[in-house]
Amino acid sequence: MLRIEKLTKTFGPATAVNNVAIEVPKPMMVGVIGASGAGKSTLLRMLNLLERPTSGSISFEGREITALTGRDARGWQADCAMIFQQFNLVPRMDVVSNVLHGTLFRTGTLRALTALWSEADIRRAIAILERLGIADHAGKRAEALSGGQQQRVAIARALMQDPKMILADEPIASLDPMNAQIVMDALRRIHDEDGRTVICNLHTLDTARRYCDRIIGMRLGRVVFDGTPAQLTTAMAREIYGADASFSEAATSTEIRDADGSRPAAMAALAREAEARI
Repeated sequence: MLRIEKLTKTFGPATAVNNVAIEVPKPMMVGVIGASGAGKSTLLRMLNLLERPTSGSISFEGREITALTGRDARGWQADCAMIFQQFNLVPRMDVVSNVLHGTLFRTGTLRALTALWSEADIRRAIAILERLGIADHAGKRAEALSGGQQQRVAIARALMQDPKMILADEPIASLDPMNAQIVMDALRRIHDEDGRTVICNLHTLDTARRYCDRIIGMRLGRVVFDGTPAQLTTAMAREIYGADASFSEAATSTEIRDADGSRPAAMAALAREAEARI
């Protein structure tokens, strides 16, 4: 389905992504981990054509992506939706209009300038917000929502594109643990229920292990690990992060845990309560 071959991106003398080769043969949820500066964000931006590779190729379902320009490139960006750490919403615009902007890759900017949304599009936007548990906020300005709510609006906007693949660039980096769980649960449900490929850049190893079918570790622009959550041992994590024996996975965790290190049984219930409140 997705094939990346010898992908390289340089910025002047610096190499951000170095000869990366990855194949994702079927829809799955993939986590990309690594230290800051490892090349994770640049990799996702190249997949979405926000950055152009210096060399190498990206293909999806047998179609070469890297050579696309103009309308064809915008069509690919509709099929390959991007979710950002800082949400990238229009703060003073209402929530449902932000979601409706997900149609612009296919319909152009005229609708945004005139707000001429079809009734079918509006109904679909509301249905997506309902699916993500935030339809009650449809008429509010985006800036009035919490960070976790705004990220779900960003996910709704991505779903409005009806993409084949969703890229999430550190989607929970600025969220508290409870909202991080709500957002990751939503992304996992989208994969499970819709059969869409979801690729997430993540900083926390426990989150990658819990939610992802496959984990890719990057270091200094190269892929140094590609395997299952079970194969991501602490020793392998040290290799990915270039750390010594003092490296502690607890330092990368955003989750609340019991004294013995296990996940509290009440965590999911607390998340549901928080979701109901907001």
